[in-house]
Amino acid sequence: MADTTAAPRVESIGADFFDDPHAHYRRWRAAGPVHRVRFPDDVVRWVIIGYAEARAALADPRLAKDVGQVEAILHEKRRETRSDPNVSALLSHMLGTDPPAHTRLRKLVNKAFTAKQVAGLRPRIEQITEDLLDATADRDEFDLMEEFADPLPVAVICELLGVPFADRADFQAWTRALVTVVGEDEGRPAAGAAMVGYLTDLVRTKQADPADDLLSELVLADDDGDRLTDKELVSMAFLLLVAGHETTVNLIGNGMNALLRDRAQWQALCADPAAVPLAIEEFLRFDGPVDMATVRYTAEPVTLGGTEIPAGELVYVSVAAANRDPARFADPDTLATDGHTTGHLAFGHGIHFCVGAPLARLEATIAVTALQRRYPDLRLAPAALTPRWQTSTLIRGLLALPVLTR
Repeated sequence: MADTTAAPRVESIGADFFDDPHAHYRRWRAAGPVHRVRFPDDVVRWVIIGYAEARAALADPRLAKDVGQVEAILHEKRRETRSDPNVSALLSHMLGTDPPAHTRLRKLVNKAFTAKQVAGLRPRIEQITEDLLDATADRDEFDLMEEFADPLPVAVICELLGVPFADRADFQAWTRALVTVVGEDEGRPAAGAAMVGYLTDLVRTKQADPADDLLSELVLADDDGDRLTDKELVSMAFLLLVAGHETTVNLIGNGMNALLRDRAQWQALCADPAAVPLAIEEFLRFDGPVDMATVRYTAEPVTLGGTEIPAGELVYVSVAAANRDPARFADPDTLATDGHTTGHLAFGHGIHFCVGAPLARLEATIAVTALQRRYPDLRLAPAALTPRWQTSTLIRGLLALPVLTR
């Protein structure tokens, strides 16, 4: 019987982790599916890397999400009492709550974020895609991240939410500061304050003059007299704005980076555009846009993979590691766009499954299909052969992806 009392050794996350987290996960996996890991802020957290354990953890109510309790535990471990009220306000959305609060918030959002609404976006997404590629038509080389993968989802989520596209540089800069590696907190207070101020003004504008957009629908959403408060509207706008662009940006970028490193698969996909939706699922499994899902804590002791995690501990589920678990996926470190990938955890699992998954899949499918048609000879530029990655344990994304068109 497994020993559930002995604490595993402490691993660590250093600067080299972000270049290739999977090298670390492969090494850690030899010792089991659950690990204690020292983050750059010197706080030890638990990280789950096994597929079965990750899937179980994502749906386990004992691994709670209440942002207030998470902050209290973190402050105790850091031996500090201060808290950033702006960052706390931004994180008080449905990803940072448990039932019944989560159930209430998700129900109100679902009233505005429907499959029919997402499907209706297809013509506009296709038009934005074509416009962006038109701008690169006479170029031998361009940065696929900066000029395509980045502006496409941003334009879509801005139109969907009713956020001015002209403000994208500001809120993207604030987003990057807020999701950077744990321990590098220097830019977070200013970014949090700026984001809260911006979204508060935006919510007030929608309250005073509702328009035909999702944020206005959230302002007006009513479930038998239950409506979102101003604070809830700001945090929900933050969640939808950030999750609605940052993840899709990197789904497209990471997927194209992996695909262009394998000319045979790129050419096969160009010859069979109908296979793109299946390829997107493999992009999500192989190198999805999220590494570690947002933090949880143990409301009581939890045993996973034969290891007991005590109560009051901070826990991260690495969906990236789970999606490369050889116990679940054959040859997991090889991209296989014809492999009919099923069961990946890139969008999570359980009650916090990503509400924007259909939109992300639609945008990525349209984007990759358009790139095939426009640039069948697309290939990585020499500078892309040594990729540069964001330093974030949440987001897995490239800083640039220069490509050659001919």
